[in-house]
Amino acid sequence: MRVLVVEDDAQIGDGLKMGLEQLGFVADWFRDGKQGLAALGAAPYDAVVLDLGLPGMDGMDILSAWRRGGQDVPVLVLTARDALADRVGGLDAGADDYLVKPFALSEVAARLRALHRRRHGQSHPEWRHGRLCLDPVARAATLDGAPLELTARELALLELLLSHKGRVLPRELIEDKLYGWGQELESNAVEVHVHHLRKKLGSAFIRTLRGVGYTLGDPA
Repeated sequence: MRVLVVEDDAQIGDGLKMGLEQLGFVADWFRDGKQGLAALGAAPYDAVVLDLGLPGMDGMDILSAWRRGGQDVPVLVLTARDALADRVGGLDAGADDYLVKPFALSEVAARLRALHRRRHGQSHPEWRHGRLCLDPVARAATLDGAPLELTARELALLELLLSHKGRVLPRELIEDKLYGWGQELESNAVEVHVHHLRKKLGSAFIRTLRGVGYTLGDPA
């Protein structure tokens, strides 16, 4: 799950980026409002953590601009503005959730996961596909009830495929979802992750449509 963080406070922004990445997210952090505004259109983000008091452009104006432009990515507003009018205004401007500072990283992560599930029509906290079960909170997966030893990237790829059942994902999109700005990426990284997952889950679990991309195979 790739998240855009727009927060001007260095301590909070750095803490969010590092903390979310330790929890299995891919996080990109911008401190300036105008940079944050443009960033959402530059990568396929699954959710946004948006501060309101930003240099360059106010967070509420950013949110309104995104929504007017047709951006439907879930937005979690994170701010020190705790007045009822501010909370109502943020939600009416298009925010999907609202969290007042100070906050706990675990709650931010939980709210982001909930926004991600709702966007994909998933009510249950675990992702399932046939004999496979993935728990995003525990960052663990099982096959027929037996635990699987998966790397962080393999878990992220598995969750990406599970959250897009019935859709073929191009390799370029998978790369953009699994790797943030500035992260080193080998040219065959996606193929390697798919190969390793097939060895652990079975060769038919992930289908390759040549020249198109990857999708989940038959759950049976």
